[in-house]
Amino acid sequence: MQPAGHDVTAEVMISLTEAARGATRRVHLPTGKELDVKIPAGLGEGKQIRLKGQGLPGPGGVGDVLITVRVAPHPYFVRDGDNLRVDVPITLYEAVLGGKVRVPTLDGAVELNVPAGTSSGRIFRIAGKGMPAKGKAGDLYATVRIALPDKDDRELEDLMRKWQHERPYDPRKDLK
Repeated sequence: MQPAGHDVTAEVMISLTEAARGATRRVHLPTGKELDVKIPAGLGEGKQIRLKGQGLPGPGGVGDVLITVRVAPHPYFVRDGDNLRVDVPITLYEAVLGGKVRVPTLDGAVELNVPAGTSSGRIFRIAGKGMPAKGKAGDLYATVRIALPDKDDRELEDLMRKWQHERPYDPRKDLK
């Protein structure tokens, strides 16, 4: 049996949004040839697209083109399989009193109801707002992070000193 043709490899870089929705990209091959490649929705980092018969000829036929997909880092989403993760800053008063906060998704922002007394690091699941997948989309996991004001706030400091004196507690008491 004669060996087939020679395979040609290339890489294409796409954004996370393009990975979620799918895209078409023009790819320049090492052979000098250019191809428009359709990237299906939901494709992940390092996955390959095979274009049969688009490679170099050889004694047994024509090889394939193997295109490796690279997904550029997103400024605030991190992919975790079909799920996405995002850190969402909230104010101290939103954590204490509760409230609605806007959470970005790949399809536009949604409102998340943060219950009163929410600690920093609490994770909320927003169903179906992750990456598309066979059957159903992944989920978005939003981790709230309490963000204090950028500038010094004397009133807040005084309030915290009073609170510390009148209502002491130790959240690390179980850490031995």
